[in-house]
Amino acid sequence: MKEIIFDIETSGCNMTDLSPSQQEYLRREAMKEPDPEIRAQKLIDAERYLSLFPFTAEVVVISMYDIQSEIYGTYFISQTQDGWEETFNGKRAIFKGMPEKELLTKFWGAMKDADRVITFNGRGFDAPFVLLRSAKYNIKPTKNWMGYRYDTGNHVDLLEQFSYYGAFRKFNLDFYCHAFGIESPKSEEISGMKVQEFYRAGKIKEIAKYCLHDVEATYKLYQIWRNYLSFNK
Repeated sequence: MKEIIFDIETSGCNMTDLSPSQQEYLRREAMKEPDPEIRAQKLIDAERYLSLFPFTAEVVVISMYDIQSEIYGTYFISQTQDGWEETFNGKRAIFKGMPEKELLTKFWGAMKDADRVITFNGRGFDAPFVLLRSAKYNIKPTKNWMGYRYDTGNHVDLLEQFSYYGAFRKFNLDFYCHAFGIESPKSEEISGMKVQEFYRAGKIKEIAKYCLHDVEATYKLYQIWRNYLSFNK
């Protein structure tokens, strides 16, 4: 069985890049707030949350780990075909820069032969994001990772597994890592909330390495789930 872990990082556009009707729609709830200070904060949040939607953000990094071949692959947005290789945890890690459309095309090429994908909150974010973002570019996905929710043979979303599909409280990746004694990918320099800040500062390679560490943490959580919590291997 070919298993691939993947994670994405996204960065939102400027609110002013959207049409007036789109801006009004996204600001609508904030504008209902009577308190001017709270309203101002909600308007800031409305723009900050643009990174969460495939219609207002782009995929700036996709990182993958092929469990069987033990190779890491990370694609990041770049207008030049730059890239490098390094050793990460004793394994080969490949980094390649390319425009977003090519990034998504190569991602689906890598996914074509995968039997199972492993994510952390992939059903709630990563999978629908790349599916919808690909459709924007007229790219046909090679796999549907949003199939039957309870079928872990196709897609293991570890957030759903560790929360038992919402029956138990959900925590973020950093929290689970600390709970299970895994090194957290979160650092003082960069976290998911700082990706857009780093991207606009031109620090795309730092984001690429951060995403790789997310994938590594997800892999270690997957080993815990597979060894101790999965009853249908």
